[in-house]
Amino acid sequence: MALKITSSAFTPNGKIPTLYTCEGDDISPPLEWSDAPEGTKSFALIVDDPDAPDPANPKMTYVHWVVHRIPPDTTSFEENASKSGLPGGAEQGTNDFKTRTYGGPCPPIGRHRYFFKLYALDTDLASLKDAKKPDLEKAMEGHILGQAQLVGTYQKGDALSVKR
Repeated sequence: MALKITSSAFTPNGKIPTLYTCEGDDISPPLEWSDAPEGTKSFALIVDDPDAPDPANPKMTYVHWVVHRIPPDTTSFEENASKSGLPGGAEQGTNDFKTRTYGGPCPPIGRHRYFFKLYALDTDLASLKDAKKPDLEKAMEGHILGQAQLVGTYQKGDALSVKR
């Protein structure tokens, strides 16, 4: 079985509810994962948008959330975990909003894709502090046992309510 990541808030390639964006409460969505490879010692999560600033002419990948040192027995994040509490030992790095938390979708123009990328690692990256995405990617080199991704989309003005 391959590592899988899902959310009860949106389907793969579906619209991310406004609650989880800058037009809503800007809280992290619930996430669940399963089928971690044998030997997993921690997980890491990167959420980014490769369509910035304009999907018709992208110029950069904008980073919304960086988390590492997620304990190996963790299989989910509750809604708003970035602010209400991650599992013990998990550390949030710095995103492109220059904060150490989740920053929800807030595209200036068009419908953007948001990639929730989960990595199963054979180490816990204990020496990595206040990581940005490039720091985490470099530290993960040679340690990735498996990876999975979930893609959601958002465009300002989407009036999609959250499924509860």
